[in-house]
Amino acid sequence: MAQRDLKPEEKLALIKDQLQEVLHGDILEQVILKEQRPLVIYWGTATTGRPHCGYFVPMMKIAHFLRAGCRVKILLADIHGFLDNLKAPIELVKFRAEYYKFIIQALLKTVGVSLEKLEFVLGSSYQLSAEYTMDLFRLSSVVTEHDAKKAGAEVVKQVDNAFLSGLLYPLMQALDEQHLGVDAQFGGVDQRKIFALAQETLPKVGYKERAHLMNPMVPGLAGGKMSASDPDSKIDILDTAEAVRKKLRKAYAAAGETEGNGIISFVEYVLLPISSLRDPEGKGTFTCNRREGEGEPLVYHDIETLKADYRSDKLTPQLLKSGASDALVALLAPIQEEFQASQEWQDIEKKAYPPAEPAKKKKQPKDKGTRHPGAGNLKAKADGSVQGPGKEEAEVAKSAEEAISKLNIEQQGS
Repeated sequence: MAQRDLKPEEKLALIKDQLQEVLHGDILEQVILKEQRPLVIYWGTATTGRPHCGYFVPMMKIAHFLRAGCRVKILLADIHGFLDNLKAPIELVKFRAEYYKFIIQALLKTVGVSLEKLEFVLGSSYQLSAEYTMDLFRLSSVVTEHDAKKAGAEVVKQVDNAFLSGLLYPLMQALDEQHLGVDAQFGGVDQRKIFALAQETLPKVGYKERAHLMNPMVPGLAGGKMSASDPDSKIDILDTAEAVRKKLRKAYAAAGETEGNGIISFVEYVLLPISSLRDPEGKGTFTCNRREGEGEPLVYHDIETLKADYRSDKLTPQLLKSGASDALVALLAPIQEEFQASQEWQDIEKKAYPPAEPAKKKKQPKDKGTRHPGAGNLKAKADGSVQGPGKEEAEVAKSAEEAISKLNIEQQGS
């Protein structure tokens, strides 16, 4: 159903809705209330692990931005993914960037917002330019090693004796604001130190400060941060209905406890806002059906009522899990149908996340030296990373030219 146009004040309220923190909110007011033009905002994602249902949380805010008439740029940060302690080999990063694009578009389509003002930008499409490289050199001359490491502490993988690439990561994220030509950057509150670095250092190299919008960190199903490396804490976008229900049955949801409850957080930040965006009157609805003979369904239009019922045990963990399972299965169904109908998407998925080689019976190794055919073969692990002879070469490439060629993927229109 068509929705009415929003007034500037309503747009501003929708942009700020459910955010934990806003830095330089005066920039939003200047653009939306005084200049009355679309706010240009970007959200970046390093194309490393496999996107899971936790991505619905930032997608809901991006849906809000689009509903408010913002121009939204999605940065598929392929080079950032390469820099972040080699989370993904350079050979796989390009395929994962394409896979992320398919996923993000599908997630936003199921929410029901127009993608007319959505744009995808591949990091390597501009981060390899002479101008960007010179800006990175300039910025590195005014940022200390201590400040760069501190800025990336909650985002970049921390290890002893870290590579310099992890120090470049926050500097590049700051520079992206200038080179993408945006008014604001959106991300999780875990990126606050990078945002603070951008606000402090960009003016030192002649560029203006931007606004920064931060989502709260939503707990995973097992409690704590939802993680692609913990199978029990996340639900994959392509998980079957049976797998979704099984994982939610195992999810952490102590009776009466609302803090740290990943399912309640998912209802609050995803399921209620999605139904609100779909409703012409902007009314969100979350329903928990009871078994026959146990009473009418429990229907919620706001999270506070749901939390009060959960604390009083009117809404039990079993009812909450059942309602969330029904809603999530329905939400994922059109995405999975689109995946099954797209051979191109299926092919990219296989290239981006190649299956691990099956375990083979160990044989007594024969010393044939290193020049025999087949020496140095790499093995793909379950997460798509590689191990074995030649690992470092596969991750960083033999030369700059080869690395650039591996990152050079054809950009499709958004």
